[in-house]
Amino acid sequence: MSAPKPEFLKFTGHKSFTQRLVLATLTGRPVHISKIRSNSPTNPGLAPHEISFLRLLEAVTNGSSMQISYTGTTITYQPGLITGAIPGFGATDDVLEHHLPANCSRGVTYFLLPLCLLAPFSKSHMNVRFTGPGVITSATETGDLSVDSFRTAILPLYNLFGIPAARIELRVLQRSCAGPHGTGGAGIVELRFASQVRLPKTLHLNRSPGRIKRIRGVAYATGVSASNNARMIHSAREVLNPLVSDIHIAAQYDQAPLVPDAAEKSGSKKRMGIGFGLSLVAESSTVGVLYSADVVVPPKGGIVPEDIGKRCAYQLLETISLGGCVSEAAAGTVLTLMAMGSEDVGRLRLGRDVVGTEQIIGLARDLRKFGASSWGLRDAEDDDSGDIIVSVKGTGVGNVGRKIA
Repeated sequence: MSAPKPEFLKFTGHKSFTQRLVLATLTGRPVHISKIRSNSPTNPGLAPHEISFLRLLEAVTNGSSMQISYTGTTITYQPGLITGAIPGFGATDDVLEHHLPANCSRGVTYFLLPLCLLAPFSKSHMNVRFTGPGVITSATETGDLSVDSFRTAILPLYNLFGIPAARIELRVLQRSCAGPHGTGGAGIVELRFASQVRLPKTLHLNRSPGRIKRIRGVAYATGVSASNNARMIHSAREVLNPLVSDIHIAAQYDQAPLVPDAAEKSGSKKRMGIGFGLSLVAESSTVGVLYSADVVVPPKGGIVPEDIGKRCAYQLLETISLGGCVSEAAAGTVLTLMAMGSEDVGRLRLGRDVVGTEQIIGLARDLRKFGASSWGLRDAEDDDSGDIIVSVKGTGVGNVGRKIA
């Protein structure tokens, strides 16, 4: 007698698409997502970046199956085992190469964030190189982080779960900003994630966030004058210098990547991914507390570097003012790892306005649907900050591919 097939968890809409697929893969629960942009008259169904993410998910897992309807508005996904980049199975030199199409409108961190949630539970190292005309390494207008903020404000948080960040490497081989109409950039990014664990540790990050002791950042210019970096750094310092003495912002200049010009038949090439932006990360006196901000010039231009610098500095101050020990950009990653950790209650201090965001409320609902317990919420009592202590019970989703502790 064959075992009964597990029931599909049903979802609608395109929001939290990667989040739901990641939770399905971690918990082994199949999902059915319908009404994906079904009301859009011009672009119904899955977007190019979502299809590309499905291909990536298929490449780093073994036994996954997915079926997409003819219109692309419905998908069923049955997860397999997370294998990582295994040489000979689509990976060369232990690195899996993933090609992003030119019409991709999301930054490369759209793929990196969910990939790093899967990587600790992988059977082997998760080494992926993102190439192609669609790779955007800068922040984007759609709300994606830059690779700099991801590397300095998200990856160090894995240390808190007993996942050594020293064994996680993110290389930016070619920088790029969003191209015309906000799509494509032709950058190259390589992730090497060699920190596989049996089970993430229980996190207790419910103490006071402390005071900001240092600010680090990266000003990047791609295919434009390198003086833009100095102008962004100067205007950001004008805002931040009276508040923090230890500030260091590095300047990064790169030539814009060359890509074949589809409009020309002669095989000529054009520069793509031109632009500039600023990434800032503030580090607190409390270990593990980081706040980040990202601002990039829009693809159509029209904004001077001084405005980018000031905007980024004010955005960083606003993120710090929200309070809590984790910023909104990193809260989803931390809460997901807490829910997947050992079967104990972990605690995390978050700002009241961060807990109330659509992203965090949606994550709480999705986790509960996938079998995780509901969160416990209470006010932080040690001061009048208005912060909330979120209690999360781990579900003990271990790494089935790794038998040692």
